[in-house]
Amino acid sequence: MCGIIGYIGDKKASEVLINGLSHLEYRGYDSSGVALSYKGEVEIYKAQGKLINLIEILKTKEDICSKSHLGIGHIRWATHGLPTTLNAHPHTCNCKSLTLVHNGIIENYQELKEELKSKGCTFVSQTDTEVAAHLIAQEYGKTKDLLCAMQNAVKKIKGAFAFCAIHKNEPDKIVVAKRNAPLVIGLGDGENFIASDIPAIIEYTKKAIYLSDYQVGVVTKNDVKIYDKDDKLIQNKVENLPFEAIAISKMGYKHFMLKEINEQSDVVRNVLSSKLVSSSENVVLNEFKLSKEKIKKITRVQIIACGTSLHAGLVGKYIIEQLAKIPVDVEASSEYIYRDTIADENTLVIGISQSGETADTITAIKQAKEKGSHIVIITNRADSTMARLADSLLPVNAGIEVSVAATKSYMAQLMSLYLLSFYLSEQKEIKEYSSIIKNLKQELIELPNKIELITQNPQNIQKIAKKYSSYKDFIFIARGINYPSALEGALKLKEISYINATGYCAGELKHGPIAMLDENMPVLAVLNTGIVYDKVLSNCEEARARQAKLIGVTNHIAEKDKGLFDDLIIIPQISDMASPALNIVVLQMLAYYIAEYLGKDVDQPRNLAKSVTVE
Repeated sequence: MCGIIGYIGDKKASEVLINGLSHLEYRGYDSSGVALSYKGEVEIYKAQGKLINLIEILKTKEDICSKSHLGIGHIRWATHGLPTTLNAHPHTCNCKSLTLVHNGIIENYQELKEELKSKGCTFVSQTDTEVAAHLIAQEYGKTKDLLCAMQNAVKKIKGAFAFCAIHKNEPDKIVVAKRNAPLVIGLGDGENFIASDIPAIIEYTKKAIYLSDYQVGVVTKNDVKIYDKDDKLIQNKVENLPFEAIAISKMGYKHFMLKEINEQSDVVRNVLSSKLVSSSENVVLNEFKLSKEKIKKITRVQIIACGTSLHAGLVGKYIIEQLAKIPVDVEASSEYIYRDTIADENTLVIGISQSGETADTITAIKQAKEKGSHIVIITNRADSTMARLADSLLPVNAGIEVSVAATKSYMAQLMSLYLLSFYLSEQKEIKEYSSIIKNLKQELIELPNKIELITQNPQNIQKIAKKYSSYKDFIFIARGINYPSALEGALKLKEISYINATGYCAGELKHGPIAMLDENMPVLAVLNTGIVYDKVLSNCEEARARQAKLIGVTNHIAEKDKGLFDDLIIIPQISDMASPALNIVVLQMLAYYIAEYLGKDVDQPRNLAKSVTVE
């Protein structure tokens, strides 16, 4: 679930809400809705699809829109339930008195739902959010106070949430709550705003309060009161927002890198939005300009990139070869440009760059273009040099990435490569992989929630990071599609902590690197259930026999094998082919927390630049 907006003041609430939602569209969404309060009544309007559909509905409701000065709004990315109008936010209780919007995921919604059903609640949607609406309404029935009802309800909810609620019996306030999901209150003169992100409200205010986890707030037009997890009133910490808040605000995070790691769930939603409608429908890739006939004539794919983008390309090689059955070469741009590469009109050349200004990759793309190859560019900057060289442009739209160490742009590149792989296979009409692709599509749809389960529960990763922050060397190992994850995990660690970290194919450990192993050399192994799981486990045994400290990142570990590892990080269940998108989040967080414990300049590591414009 993606974007929240709330307003109370003297302006037309509908206009503020729609304007705010329009500035949250970058987050990716499939439906929208608003609730407008007027004279003790609350009217709810929802629409499936793009925001323009909601705007058209509101045009026919001018009477309420012109009179309402309090409301809440939402854009939704479907998680629990299909992207329908019925499942769109806002949600309400059976008596229609309480109305709620929600960003996050309620982990114990099934248990709460059964309990609420036993008390007479009737559910009309498939969402987890409706559970919260009924629960808060039940508490309101006991307390007759919206603040107390929210405070009592959130204590029973497990998971992540940013709640924004109104009640027809208390038409002068909005009550909010936050845990592991972003929420900010913008302060105005005789008006106040609530949003998931600064872009929704930056044109109205330059002062804001960032809610912390477990806080609940009451927002009126002239006041904001914030309460801590013990329900005690606390002093508001007001921050001045810079003019370019979207670019340079840390949103309460200590570093931009941590903020950008946490933004990856929304990045996935945004990349998939409109391209991956459902698991049973073909990928829509209007930006790809080759016809079906020309796609069937492709004889090879060349992926050209540098650094983190190169590692994304290595994952792309695995999935394109597996699903589209086209041989793929992946090469560092700096190597590609200094040899006589074989490319022609039947070669698809994919250039990947966060900035679109990487000098080596630009040169390589120009060389391939001269040979008649079709050029696909995957970049975060649609206005860049590489974008202008493209025959097909796949902008990843990850938003401005401030931290030098790439995180969310890598995730966006992975998603683009998965989509491209699906698209090529579907255009080639390779029927035997349709069921595999269908399952992978569903996994990508569910991926944002699983990423959030990792980012919102960092305690184990933090503990392991602190334990290993004093080591001077590190080895990362994996096999198959996660070998690039080992490379990228090692790169992240050395980029920001300056620890000498190296990634290897796990099977290569015994062919040289094993000589370095002893009690002072930690080995991190990525091992997901699949064809190479047992082999990686054997490589872990080899490392353990040399007294190396052993960390496992896995979606499953047998009880008998747990004793092999000094430390384990368990990720949510996911297939081996989709697992790089979860494993990398763990490795990014581990690198971040190690660097933080070491007191490094996480966002601006020495000797590195965000955009490398020289060869």
